Amino acid sequence: MSLPCSPHFLYRNGVLHAEAVPLPDLATAFGTPLYVYSRAALTAALREFQETLAAHSTQSLVCYSVKVNSNRAILNLFARMGTGFDIVSGGELERVLAAGGDPGKVVFSGVGKTEAEMAQALTAGILCFNVESAAELERLNAVAARLGKTAPVGLRVNPDVDPKTHPYIATGLKTAKFGIPLAMALPLYERAAALPHLAVEGIDCHIGSQLLDTRPFGEALERILQLVDALRERDIPVRHLDLGGGLGIRYRRDETQPDMRQYLQPLIEKLRNRGLKLILEPGRRLVGNAGILLTRVEFLKSGADRKFAIVDAAMNDLLRPALYAAHHEIVEVRPRALDPVFYDVVGPICESSDFLGQERALAIESGDLLAVLSAGAYGMSMSSNYNSRPRAAEIMVDDAQVHCIRRRETIPELYASEQQLP
Repeated sequence: MSLPCSPHFLYRNGVLHAEAVPLPDLATAFGTPLYVYSRAALTAALREFQETLAAHSTQSLVCYSVKVNSNRAILNLFARMGTGFDIVSGGELERVLAAGGDPGKVVFSGVGKTEAEMAQALTAGILCFNVESAAELERLNAVAARLGKTAPVGLRVNPDVDPKTHPYIATGLKTAKFGIPLAMALPLYERAAALPHLAVEGIDCHIGSQLLDTRPFGEALERILQLVDALRERDIPVRHLDLGGGLGIRYRRDETQPDMRQYLQPLIEKLRNRGLKLILEPGRRLVGNAGILLTRVEFLKSGADRKFAIVDAAMNDLLRPALYAAHHEIVEVRPRALDPVFYDVVGPICESSDFLGQERALAIESGDLLAVLSAGAYGMSMSSNYNSRPRAAEIMVDDAQVHCIRRRETIPELYASEQQLP
């Protein structure tokens, strides 16, 4: 029986597996907490994008959003499948290059690019800078002039469309720090076209993350296409349209994951005969349901009003529940024939917000393993060493093969770069 979030994590003979590998075997070999990814799930998610776009003969490029999960093995897997990459820092660019990514397929987003990062990306020869302010435009032109280069640019335009998602991950509203207001975009494009070391290539638009309703994508595109027409009337070339990412996944059993064709078909139809290359920046949709966080129950505790399952994973391992009150399904790795009890699943960190799930019906005993589902996106990439906790190991399962793609940190490594006072 497969889980509701991914068919590549399934129960066999009463034990939860990642593809063909029993999760208890991974816990024994690598310890917990432990991130476990399915290669089959990763490749299936990317192929769904690629095949849907190819079926419509659309000139397109899928640029994986590196911030979502930046493990080099995952980047390398996607690079070998032909993706580009959406980066937001010089460090992410270095990761992409180290993983074999093509710099000519890299778009550089983010509101705070430094001069050093701009120079790094120009030297590498990236596809495009997604510029997010007038000041950034001037800085990029100056850096390119010093290097004797021309920087390819597009403006990240804020269409003021409500994506109907969590306010922390809504990026296309006029109150967001991201992007350039639509009303200010045309004069700023005229300025970009006039600067000698910039070359206008396209338009970028990203309205938010974890969208389960695909209609805001179409609404944003309608507004952006009006800008395309205005630019072409002024002989400012627009070669590509970067519509960002944000397509949601299924986190809850009662959620319905948006259909890929229902998402892409309206966009493709609106772009037909426009002569624009379509760039998409999926992240969560590619990796979110391809990973789980494996954790062990340390204690079961009864409070005055609640019961607690205290596990060895914590908010430093998976921040989303504490940061967004995000929901992750939590299941028993080896379900017991017991009456379920409602537990708050909490970690050992000294914060009241340190929980992975609240009021979860579980049939467990101390020492049992739990799997926190849909943890492939913004899990390991947002993890920390808070409370001097080493970050978890990461494992990639490929059918019956197991690959350690990041070993567990050691405590001495956490303070190795620190120096005591004389």
